[in-house]
Amino acid sequence: MRVLFVSIAWKTHIHPMVPLAWALRSAGHEVQVASEPECLDTITEAGLTAVSVGSDETVEERVRRIQGEDAAQGLIPPPFTADSLYDITDGDRDGLPWEHITWLYDTLVVPRTWILNDEMVDDLVRYCRSWRPDLVLCDALSYAGAVAADAVGAAHGRLMFWPDPSLRMRRDFLRAQERQPAGARPDRLRDWFAEWAGKYGRDFTEELVTGQFEVNVTPEDYRLEPHDRTLSLRYVPYHGRSVVPSWIHGASRAPRVLMTFGISSRQWALPGLPAVSVAQVQEILDSLADLDIELVLTLAGEAREQLHRVPENTRVVDFVPLDVIVPTCSAVIHHGGAGNFNGSLVHGVPQLVVDCAVDAPAKRIMLQQTRAGLSIAPDEITGPRIRECLTRLLEDDAFRAGAERLQQEALAQPTPSALVTDLERFTAEQRSRGAGGC
Repeated sequence: MRVLFVSIAWKTHIHPMVPLAWALRSAGHEVQVASEPECLDTITEAGLTAVSVGSDETVEERVRRIQGEDAAQGLIPPPFTADSLYDITDGDRDGLPWEHITWLYDTLVVPRTWILNDEMVDDLVRYCRSWRPDLVLCDALSYAGAVAADAVGAAHGRLMFWPDPSLRMRRDFLRAQERQPAGARPDRLRDWFAEWAGKYGRDFTEELVTGQFEVNVTPEDYRLEPHDRTLSLRYVPYHGRSVVPSWIHGASRAPRVLMTFGISSRQWALPGLPAVSVAQVQEILDSLADLDIELVLTLAGEAREQLHRVPENTRVVDFVPLDVIVPTCSAVIHHGGAGNFNGSLVHGVPQLVVDCAVDAPAKRIMLQQTRAGLSIAPDEITGPRIRECLTRLLEDDAFRAGAERLQQEALAQPTPSALVTDLERFTAEQRSRGAGGC
């Protein structure tokens, strides 16, 4: 069968797709990956066939052009507590009230949807009408892929590589909407999908928002709101072109700790986004300087030059492949990105998450429930606070035990190769329904 992966132009959204793309290709299927021009090198670097769709303008340029000084408005925390979106519970939960859920939709979901997708839709539909994929697998934010798949009658699903609140948010929205007076029930996300679907002679369905199915790497007990049809997948680390440094497998004189704040945070620094500054990194280094550890800090060259001091127990590098270094570590300090979180999880290493990622509350709750690590809020980032939490991770064996239990749950999920048969079966079922597009 022909399988088209679709991703927004964000390399850390493309990287997790690569192992599954190669599993499908190794099983004999035709595989292509569609994204905007700024990420074509990321795709071809992985040995995969790239399809260029959308604009030459980068996502950062587009956001700044459209939103100007308010470029990060759609990414800042809401003016209310939305933690119930991330509750992991077997019982009923109260959904967010209408005024809260509509704030999230109007401020975060809908603007992000059209900014990240509008430029891709026409090109994707045009290409799908030519290539005729059987299956379209979409990154969690790539709604353009669902529109294109529906337009040509292809099966389509969403790829979830982090605890994702979007399905729960949608269900909260629909429940709250039903309780509103007639004529006072705007659904801007539905309007976006309906406009694009109508352009290609299709009607809106909720499957456009949620996908016909979902592929999810989060261990089953910690998923926020499982899709009615969820396929579990083991997370397999992939970080792009990388080289194992010569020092990494030498004898470590002390427990090794990795501190990294991610590729994405270096790639796109917008005003208003929570991030760890160089000054804060310096304070953290100073606070950890007398600990008996081997601290490995990843920091881009321009930021590294702003450091005033590098303690003797610290090694500063621009980049190191996580799947190589994490297994050698006693703890990992990171910003909550999917690669750092999942990479630490599958290697059974305790982690300290600085809650800078959008889905950080879900990760915080998972770590609390499993005792696999600790989490601190961005406004708590101080050297002494990091030192306190790291010391707990290193000295309390319960954190290592919790991380190893969570690791076993993660590794029990099907590998990308094992998932291929399920994807083949589901695609055949959907295609047999005979629902074709234009």
